[in-house]
Amino acid sequence: MKKRKFGLALTAVLAAGTVLAACGDEEATNENESTTGEGSNAGDTFSVAMVTDVGGVDDKSFNQSAWEGIQAYGEENGLTEGDGGYAYLQSASDADYNTNINNLLRRDFDLVFGVGFMMADAMGEIANENPDSKLAIIDSEVDAPNVVSVLFKEQEGAFLAGAVAASMSESGKIGFVGGVDIPVINRFHAGYVAGAQAVNPDIEIQVQYTGAFDKADLGKTAANLMYSSGVDIIFHAAGGTGNGVFSEAKERKAKDPDANVWVIGVDADQYDEGQVDADTNVTLTSMLKGVNSAVVDISTRAKDGEFNGGETLVYGLKEGGVQLADSRGAIPEEVMAVVEDYTAKISSGEIVVPEEKPAQ
Repeated sequence: MKKRKFGLALTAVLAAGTVLAACGDEEATNENESTTGEGSNAGDTFSVAMVTDVGGVDDKSFNQSAWEGIQAYGEENGLTEGDGGYAYLQSASDADYNTNINNLLRRDFDLVFGVGFMMADAMGEIANENPDSKLAIIDSEVDAPNVVSVLFKEQEGAFLAGAVAASMSESGKIGFVGGVDIPVINRFHAGYVAGAQAVNPDIEIQVQYTGAFDKADLGKTAANLMYSSGVDIIFHAAGGTGNGVFSEAKERKAKDPDANVWVIGVDADQYDEGQVDADTNVTLTSMLKGVNSAVVDISTRAKDGEFNGGETLVYGLKEGGVQLADSRGAIPEEVMAVVEDYTAKISSGEIVVPEEKPAQ
């Protein structure tokens, strides 16, 4: 499979913020009217849909970012939610992947995205059964001529997160909470450790994989153990499970305003997730991953007859595919200068960030 690096017009999309309406309390089968509704678009439009992984479309992270990209593409092209426009289906378990992708193909969406590494097998099987379909998968590779695979250099953005954490930790102890132990999360892990150790070779880094992307209680438990042991900054790469990390940090800060606890968010800007009260926020920064922009980019290319089937598109720091969010003043200027220096060195190739997680 051919691999290509593509630049993204990230700035406008990332600055736009969250456009997703809250829908977390609805059932998977009816949380989005577009799962059953009819759109009102003309027959010559190019329709796009996506299937979430088990984290859910409102995970405040990965799936949500992809859905924002679908929505942005729809709005830019005058589409409405529903058949013939744009839509999503949510997966309650991995058993739903095949069913949901096939469902969207039967509803004649022109391009269907599968969001997440765990969907690779289902996507490969369906691609072979539907050779005339246009499919895309985020965070994995599927070797099929009708599938475009999308990867990110998460390790490069995570390196910057690690550099910030090591620079600002007062205890000399920082943490990483991962979801499922898979290559994409390993890249976050590897980059975070490399960045932290580049700043402070003696930094203590506690690591825990929860084994899930949709279990906030597991994230909260992991964070509790880490903060209780003296960790003061935790970077999570755990989807909805990471919401529990924020919950633990906010509870500690609300109980003790002097508590030195911080969270580094992932995929989307998770500043709002860290809001304790009008004057207090525990989000140090977030490692942004341009899933939304990649979705818009690939959808637009496909609409224009430039579908990248059979290729792997790779978005890294140099291409604008990963970066750190605005810290809203939480990170001092001297630390931001360190981040800028590492950004330049990684982008130029002077520093090559490892992808494989270190042995424990």
